Amino acid sequence: MRTVTLEHKYDAPAHLVWALATDLDALGDVMDGIVTFEGLPSGRVYEGQKITVQVSLFGRLPPQPYYMEVVECDDEAMILRSFEQGAGVKSWRHTLTVEPTQSGSVLRDVIEIDAGWMTWAFALWAKYLYGKRHEPRVRMLAEMQAEQS
Repeated sequence: MRTVTLEHKYDAPAHLVWALATDLDALGDVMDGIVTFEGLPSGRVYEGQKITVQVSLFGRLPPQPYYMEVVECDDEAMILRSFEQGAGVKSWRHTLTVEPTQSGSVLRDVIEIDAGWMTWAFALWAKYLYGKRHEPRVRMLAEMQAEQS
């Protein structure tokens, strides 16, 4: 088991960052070119939701089955916990939190990974994957804020 933690700061209110981070349509956009999803539902995630999709890395590798269950989704506390598995991963426990700061907000991803002897490789993948979500989110948040103005 390995734990990966990433923090990203945004110049946007926490409620906007939370709305974006819990929007499945936005997830497809944020992961564009990195991971493609077949069968990803639309809309916001919700507690108790069970999602089974096919994932393809970089849109080139053969699609693999992947399962995600939303264990907790608390809009007030801005915390999302999921249990995921598939595509070589025995257990991928993801906790996403959004907290307000003086200048905007911070989004924190904590991922506990068990992929057997390949855990080290999936931990590196998690750092890359969640790190790549930041810049697209920055752009999307700027667009959201411009629309609200």
